[in-house]
Amino acid sequence: MTFDVAIGGPLVFVGALLGGLVNGLTGFGTGMTALPIWVQVLPPLLVSPLTIACSVAGQLQTLPSIWHAIDFRRLLPFVAGGVLGVPVGVKLLPHVNAVDFKCGIGILLIVSCTVLLAHHSRAAWTRGGKAADSAVGLAGGILGGLSGLSGILPTLWAELRGWEKDARRGIFQGYNLSILLFALVTQGTAGLLTAELWPLLAIALPGTIAGVWLGRRIYGRLDTARFAKTVLVLLLVSGVILVATSLR
Repeated sequence: MTFDVAIGGPLVFVGALLGGLVNGLTGFGTGMTALPIWVQVLPPLLVSPLTIACSVAGQLQTLPSIWHAIDFRRLLPFVAGGVLGVPVGVKLLPHVNAVDFKCGIGILLIVSCTVLLAHHSRAAWTRGGKAADSAVGLAGGILGGLSGLSGILPTLWAELRGWEKDARRGIFQGYNLSILLFALVTQGTAGLLTAELWPLLAIALPGTIAGVWLGRRIYGRLDTARFAKTVLVLLLVSGVILVATSLR
């Protein structure tokens, strides 16, 4: 796939703007929002590092405002599992069929978010402890190394756990920043950060920064219940988009 700046440039910017908006609002989501747009004009080997780089930029932008909510004892099992998963995802990246991958992630989001939205008043899931948290982190790390979508599974897990708004945001943000920084370094050592990436970053980063700024301001207006519902609806919409674009 050859990148045409005249056609693809606006789509790269729009994807970055929307991804930044969701990232600023929820503490994750650059990949799940921008990926369905970017895969229309970019190959997976460029989409993945672009997603990760823009995600890291968005995380760093809002980190000071959420630092107080990060519980490092709760976060550590997620990060430990994620670090083990990232190299697996990076190794899989050159061999993954983009269409099948999009469709699989989309179906996962549609089913899980529909179930969680339909049973939103249930009691919090407390089983599994730190071992379950580490397993979720491991799976998220694989997705992070593969596509930059490290936040999906920890986000769904935090909803099952029933944590309040800032606690969820602290896990999303602390985990995503740690795993995506590691994924970016791992992709770099694997030779996946090619010269083709830098012009794309010049287009995408301004959109990411503007979107994050706006999303962070919306976040301050939401209580825990509205925040949880907003996150699930955004994930559900992303899943529908992923499946729809993979079936074309």
